[in-house]
Amino acid sequence: MSPLYQGNTCPPTTNPNATCTLGGFPSYVVNATTVKQIQLAINFARNTGIRLTVKNTGHEFSGKTGGAGALSVWTHYLNDILYLPKFDDEVQKYSGPAFKGGSGVIARDLYKAAEDKGKIVVGGEGQDVGVLGGYIAGGGHSPMSPTYGMAADQVLSINIVTPDGEFVTASSTENKDLFWALRGSGGSTWGVVTSVTVRAHPGSPITVVKFELTASTSKTFWAGMKAYWKHFIEYSDAGIYSYFYLFDVPPVPTMQMIGFWAPNKTKEETAALLKPWFADLEALKMSVNASYITYPTAYPAFINTFPVEAVGGDQIVGSRLFPRENFRDPNSAIFNQTFDAWSTTNSSLLIGFNIAARNVHNVSNAVLPAWRETVMHTIMGVGFPNSASSAAEKRVARDGVTKSMKKWREVSPGAGAYLAEGDIEEENWQMNFYGSNYRRLVSIKKSIDPWDLFWSRTGVGSEVAKVKSGDALQNENGPLCWT
Repeated sequence: MSPLYQGNTCPPTTNPNATCTLGGFPSYVVNATTVKQIQLAINFARNTGIRLTVKNTGHEFSGKTGGAGALSVWTHYLNDILYLPKFDDEVQKYSGPAFKGGSGVIARDLYKAAEDKGKIVVGGEGQDVGVLGGYIAGGGHSPMSPTYGMAADQVLSINIVTPDGEFVTASSTENKDLFWALRGSGGSTWGVVTSVTVRAHPGSPITVVKFELTASTSKTFWAGMKAYWKHFIEYSDAGIYSYFYLFDVPPVPTMQMIGFWAPNKTKEETAALLKPWFADLEALKMSVNASYITYPTAYPAFINTFPVEAVGGDQIVGSRLFPRENFRDPNSAIFNQTFDAWSTTNSSLLIGFNIAARNVHNVSNAVLPAWRETVMHTIMGVGFPNSASSAAEKRVARDGVTKSMKKWREVSPGAGAYLAEGDIEEENWQMNFYGSNYRRLVSIKKSIDPWDLFWSRTGVGSEVAKVKSGDALQNENGPLCWT
């Protein structure tokens, strides 16, 4: 969990006399290794009224795995993996290989298991993310999304302990409303998932391109980035996934391409895709020293391309899904307005994903509908000096995110934002995180969890309570109070 949303009450220090309190961390933790342990924890919380939280690996931007004074169920050790040579689902029209994994399985372990069977599974670029936990529950974007869709689209069956303490299976034929909701509407809402079964796809070679981009002036740099934007639809339609960092630091911004990910493409085919953009860069006198590597399979491509990510710091995060319509015509007003809103963001760090996430398998689930028209998911991060910053400094940073998010929303009305990497103070979060699915989700929530036992900030039905922390920024360092 980001220390910012824990409350920064126990920062790392070399001072033996420094103070440290739990803050937004839970007071009690069940290291769950069996279903019975989870059932006991849920029943205890429901019968006593203690706040209940769920944590897997804690890769979550807004502190939802925490809660002051709470009882936490830790699922990290539910990490068995089973290969199923054939799984049949007549409703979802799937018959083929699958993997069943505990909700604590991390990405690189599942990728390795798939590699050993000559397969690939859809998961995120974060190697140590609990890929079958909150990641897949929130939808889960992936380097393989342009090819196979969202991670939640791959789900065939889920085992879960529900708020009443029952251990049930949710699938296309059992507990169908719950199954629909579990795939895309976020974690810590419906119960504690113990295992998930997902589709496995044929292994394939992956070509990866890496490079850094800079320029002699800021004007030239942004012209080069705008030239990149002109190819976003072409690239995502070709199955390409791009993950890049943009550091807007004087005197001139720089861009680092973490991975231009090209499944089933040779070096020559990938270079041909990049050639028009690189020609534009050359005309701008911007040099690119790109490295091309073709991996025979996905596992080494994942491990060697994407870094292990650090714990979040003192940065306030916001994100937006920008739709295909904004990129159709590079000469249109909306294209230029979108680029201007993005390139003038009040942030020293922009993270970008050129991605498509179409509903390849034609499944019905709770994934935010805006994902299906997305060609760019982007994240901003606005920081402040340190954890001891004054309340005023923190609010200045907070206001910077709010103003930039307003500009992003204005050029993408009706789109949305990725729940798992979104703004903790997202305006109209019900529509921006859930879209047209929200009304149905609330109805299912009331049926499954009439006690509101599973509560998380901006989670489905979370309007019923709020955390009173008394801090300048919203965090989990305070009691959960019913409204």
